[in-house]
Amino acid sequence: MHGATIQAGAVHGGIHFGAGEAKGVARTPWQLPPAVHVIDRLPELAALEQHRTRAMREERPALAAVSGLGGIGKTTLALRWLHALRPHFPDGQLYADLGAQSPGGGVLPEEVLGRFLRALGVPAPDVPATLAERTALYRSLTADRRLVVLLDDAATAAQVRPLLPAGRSVTAVTSRGRMPGLTVDGCYPVHLEPLGPEAAMELLADTLSDDRVAAQPDAARLLVELCAGLPLAVRVAGARLAARPERRITTMVRALTEERDRLEVLAIDGDHNVRATLDLSYRTLPPRAARLYRLLGLHPGPEFGSAVAAAVLAPEGKATELLEKLHDASLLLDRGEERHRFHDLVRLHAAGKALEDESPQERERAVRRIADHYLASATKAEEIIDPQHRTMARDYGPGPVVVADVGDDAEAALDWLERELPNLMAVLRQARPAGFPTVCWQLADALWPLFLRRKFYDDWHAAHEEGLAAAVELRDAAAECRMLTSGGVGRLGSGHHDRALAMFERAARLFLERDDRLGHARTLNYRGLALQRLGRPDEAADLFRQAAAELPSRGDRRAGALARLNLADLSLTAGHAEEAIRHAGAAHTSLREAGDLYNAARATRVLGRAHLAVDRLDQAEEQLSSALATLRGMAAHYEMAHAVGGLAEVSERRGHTDVARERYREALELYASAGRSGSDEAETARHRLRRLDPGESGS
Repeated sequence: MHGATIQAGAVHGGIHFGAGEAKGVARTPWQLPPAVHVIDRLPELAALEQHRTRAMREERPALAAVSGLGGIGKTTLALRWLHALRPHFPDGQLYADLGAQSPGGGVLPEEVLGRFLRALGVPAPDVPATLAERTALYRSLTADRRLVVLLDDAATAAQVRPLLPAGRSVTAVTSRGRMPGLTVDGCYPVHLEPLGPEAAMELLADTLSDDRVAAQPDAARLLVELCAGLPLAVRVAGARLAARPERRITTMVRALTEERDRLEVLAIDGDHNVRATLDLSYRTLPPRAARLYRLLGLHPGPEFGSAVAAAVLAPEGKATELLEKLHDASLLLDRGEERHRFHDLVRLHAAGKALEDESPQERERAVRRIADHYLASATKAEEIIDPQHRTMARDYGPGPVVVADVGDDAEAALDWLERELPNLMAVLRQARPAGFPTVCWQLADALWPLFLRRKFYDDWHAAHEEGLAAAVELRDAAAECRMLTSGGVGRLGSGHHDRALAMFERAARLFLERDDRLGHARTLNYRGLALQRLGRPDEAADLFRQAAAELPSRGDRRAGALARLNLADLSLTAGHAEEAIRHAGAAHTSLREAGDLYNAARATRVLGRAHLAVDRLDQAEEQLSSALATLRGMAAHYEMAHAVGGLAEVSERRGHTDVARERYREALELYASAGRSGSDEAETARHRLRRLDPGESGS
């Protein structure tokens, strides 16, 4: 819905967090969607504020639950209240859509806690694995902060309870149902009723933005009564009239009267009055716009880009004009940048119309076109970010496949993947039940560069577990091996070293069973990395040496070079700088010949570090600067941080203290943006910066 006054509660967008900041340095998130004008909710606002004042006086958190019908204005009221509190709660605002109305059910509390912790400055790798640990850390972090939190569209009290902050914070929960389970937590309940006639007429007048309500007060009063005082219904009816300035309000009254029995009978039972209003709007749509509307109802999430609309209509043509018709009918919300959002009730209505008006075969084809769109777009992003990744074949349904504009460079493609991650995960989870498990594991495979660069470990694990199950179901050993190795790297990165090793060893056995000697040889690198993390460097070195010797003979010189690079890193860690230089130099030559500029730059960075270890400052600076120049265009923040940290140390040894400080700060910023603020390398840079400047926080 459009306009300056919106009563229908709407959820605005997903939650997208960047990587965490330096350990011990708080972030101040401001995540609440914008507030809008509230009509006739002054008593509820006063009651909420009275409850907050009492809680603050008693030095305890304030918790309120706002309940009511869908479209009644729960989110609008909560936002109006919480935004007014900003001067009194300087430590930030947290927001989560708990997704009670989503097709897959509500969002798990541990997922939301992971996002909240990252927003509060916890680096992604430091987010604990279990719900209990995340809850404990969240309450510790919020104990001394004054925050406001909005938990939108909650399903149950159990879903909400782990998300309640400690300290003197304020939390508002919105839900369609009353939540008596939160009473034991000191919750103050506010249940919203439909607007009274005068307030509903004010909302109608605001929607029309002309003098028709004043000129036709009796018809306007009857109209809002037929809408049962529900703000969403008033808005939709008003929007239809606003699009036809020459029509009298009585025209809409007559139309609604035809559905009066449904409105009056079903008004007490939730949202059917809204469905009747939406039915009227739906029937006024041109046939192709109506078809787009109902097919978009099959999209697994509420927000989507314009390319999704083109995908569900393929091969019929562009969807821009039809999307405009849906916006004009107030059936879509404009999210900017060619993105659109359904109100939750409108999405359910659209999905219902798909069930009524589309055959099972056409619904299945539309769902597959949506899945293929996301798979093809993610694959395109993958190819831009990591062209050396061995992308496996993609199995699309009947074409054409619509591909989104994911950007022209690695940073833009990563941003696209991150923004679409909630939709990508929803499609991935939907794929097996929908009957196309290949999409499940192939989409997990396409997300590899996002997971590798930006460390969304929870989604990384979930995607590869789903993908592995799909591969097993398909009896596709090649896909199973890919899910095990890529998923194992994720487990390795999140600190589950034993589990990662088990996954790599399982993949190795599968390769041997298939007599795939090359695939088996590639697991040597992975297994070596796991053993290295487990504190077994000698065993790791044996596997790296075996991989370096075997892989080139089996046709993969690039993977053999990566084994030499792993040996270089192991040697450098053990203090054998000259050996590290020998291995890194050989790796660099082979990787450049293979066209793998990213890993060649990594080898150059190791060379620079090795020269630094033996105090060859000129060679170290040359190699580190060369690596940094290559890595800057690849969104490789973690590797860039390594290089910048090395250059900072070069400056420090030369006595260029100011330059060293600047470079250490830059390195810490890069570690933070890569989600690795808690790494040993970041801690070393932080320590060196504090030593140069005792007053420096190391952020």
